[in-house]
Amino acid sequence: MVNQSADVPDHSIRISIDRGGTFTDVFVSYQESTSSGSDDRKEFILKLLSQDPSNYADAPTEGIRRALEKRLGRPVPRGQPLPTSKIDFVRLSTTVATNALLERKGEKHALLITRGFKDLLSIGNQSRPRIFDLNIKRPSPLYDQAVEVEERVTLVGFTSDPWHQDHGVVFGEQGEVVKGYTGEGSQNAESGKVHGRIVRGVSGEAVEILQPLDLDRTRADLERLYASGTRSLAVVLAHSYTFPEHELAIGKLAKEVGFHHVSLSSQLLPMIKMVSRGVSSTADAYLTPVLGDYLDGFYSGFEGGRDGGLKVEFMGSDGGLCDLDNFSGLKSILSGPAGGVVGYALTSWDKENPSPVIGFDVGGTSTDVSRYDGRYEIVYETTTAGISIQSPQLDINTVAAGGGSCLTFRNGMFCAGPESAGAHPGPACYRKGGPLALTDSNLFLGRLVPKYFPRCFGPKEDEALDPAASERAFEDLLQTVRAETGSNMTLDEMVYGFVTVANETMARPIRTLTEARGYATAKHILSSFGGAGGQHACEIAEILGIKRILVHKYSSILSAYGLNLAERVHEVQEPSSATYEPSTVGILTKALDRLGAIVTKELQRQGFSSDKIRLDRMLNMRFDGTDTTLLVSCDNDEQFGNEFRKAYKEQFGFTLETPIVIDDIKVKGIGKTFDDLGESVFSEFKRLEPRKVTSDKVDSRQSVFVSPPGASKGSRMDLPVYELGSLEVGDAVDGPALIIDATQTVFVNS
Repeated sequence: MVNQSADVPDHSIRISIDRGGTFTDVFVSYQESTSSGSDDRKEFILKLLSQDPSNYADAPTEGIRRALEKRLGRPVPRGQPLPTSKIDFVRLSTTVATNALLERKGEKHALLITRGFKDLLSIGNQSRPRIFDLNIKRPSPLYDQAVEVEERVTLVGFTSDPWHQDHGVVFGEQGEVVKGYTGEGSQNAESGKVHGRIVRGVSGEAVEILQPLDLDRTRADLERLYASGTRSLAVVLAHSYTFPEHELAIGKLAKEVGFHHVSLSSQLLPMIKMVSRGVSSTADAYLTPVLGDYLDGFYSGFEGGRDGGLKVEFMGSDGGLCDLDNFSGLKSILSGPAGGVVGYALTSWDKENPSPVIGFDVGGTSTDVSRYDGRYEIVYETTTAGISIQSPQLDINTVAAGGGSCLTFRNGMFCAGPESAGAHPGPACYRKGGPLALTDSNLFLGRLVPKYFPRCFGPKEDEALDPAASERAFEDLLQTVRAETGSNMTLDEMVYGFVTVANETMARPIRTLTEARGYATAKHILSSFGGAGGQHACEIAEILGIKRILVHKYSSILSAYGLNLAERVHEVQEPSSATYEPSTVGILTKALDRLGAIVTKELQRQGFSSDKIRLDRMLNMRFDGTDTTLLVSCDNDEQFGNEFRKAYKEQFGFTLETPIVIDDIKVKGIGKTFDDLGESVFSEFKRLEPRKVTSDKVDSRQSVFVSPPGASKGSRMDLPVYELGSLEVGDAVDGPALIIDATQTVFVNS
């Protein structure tokens, strides 16, 4: 137990939890009760299996129980609601929505869409990523049934178009038509058809209501859906991005009928592209109820449930924290790896030494790779499990190669993944009868030391890894390999062969983020983290020609640590139809200011003072006549055009001499949760005087299989093992060696 005073201050414990595929990492920061009233905080970390059904149902709840038990210095029984009075906040990243999408275990829901567009989302955008595949399997839509809605609006042009000027259409300040072309039965001079009234849309376009929403028929359809057991809806109407009134009316009706969740595309994602807007809305209707059910179960583990005063914040896919009111399934697709990106970005980047950083996160199930060059790289359309989703997400490349990746010999080839042993049963060495996995390879090759690995295995969660189980399984596999290939390879060579395959698999997405985009891989810094990162980082750097590697002291739980450092994010977006030119800058500035005020008010509601709020003003811009938009951020509204042309030239190699159209206006607000992280690692390193580590700091020695750079074959070597806690700042360790603590192992290859 942690030494402490008997009186633990209320709201003094801060807990950040990253639930991975194999391990759940917990970072705990707390304030001790002192007579001086010092605000200095202390911290400790925990690591537990993400799945251990024989001992606990939910890993994050169990992690909080263990954290409270350690801090309070007394037993906190399982199965009883946990006390919340001592907790300041809990920050959580979750893979619940991601897994539901991958496994197709989301909520049954219906799609309500404008009549005539029933098959729109099934047809999609006709993209063919595998055009030469002879057996293309198109993912089925997420919704169970589509219902057509009797309504229709259309655009009759921009309010500044010559047609409207010629016909004297004038809009008032509130969007009402104050002159010409008004009322029921107005005639279109071009088509001769009689239509309904004209209104100004949110984007400034003139919208003609061809057919008002049939409320009676819509209510009947909703009641029929509700009677069939459907409780979630996605509503996607044509042009609702600029005319949301019909969707809002349907949302109101659905709540009256009793639907639990309604995703309105106009409120969720007010953008022009109906397919992207629609697919994202169905994904939200599919995932948010599942996430809500999980959160209900999570809160039930605490005194008072949701009303018990427990403050929980969630990591969004864009690397920002959300409170409960703003968190949804759509925002949680990359909730897990996003915390790691924030962690390495804040601890590895130095403004005085602006070298780009590669984040290398090797977990139990996968390896997540990202790049940071002073700004988070955000993508606004990603495809997960065949579903293209429009939502801001960190640009993270993932491959199915991690500590739990299953090792198999198929068709004469060594394979590492994509199948994973997970946490249950886990690799063979986890004492649950699991398959061979990459962790077994590292254990057999001596790159893991069982006595330092978390003792959380066996029926009582107190046993270490089982090296004998790994060795037996590898010996059986060796006989198969020899029989099928006729080779006489040794056991070490076979096991290291699997490690080599895994290393190449992990290096592939790094090349995709660097070389494939025109960046020199060797000029990057490799920031290694995740439970298995340190075991592979040196060999990965050698493959890629990278000279510098950073391993944070909390690298094994850096995603949880990143949660502790993450900033609160809230953003607001609205569509536009304006052309970017000097005459429209003033109008855009007013719109950006208005959205900025909305964002600021929301962050102030969440407890941030004005000096802790930073606003990022953005325009989604494209050249007229093209459909490729780029989201441009700029502090000076008069420079948006130049920034767009610069970004366009960088991405496509040329620019156009056509007007620039603005599709969306967006303001992103960031609430800072910390003031300063102190001196950067590079400035600290500059003033260090490295000294060779003394032999008395060798904790033990270990037989390790080593393959030096450039060597044709590897061999076993007797290597020193250093405990990280016994090393001092400035100690220089020459490789090969192992540096180890309770949650991580760093294999220094040379």
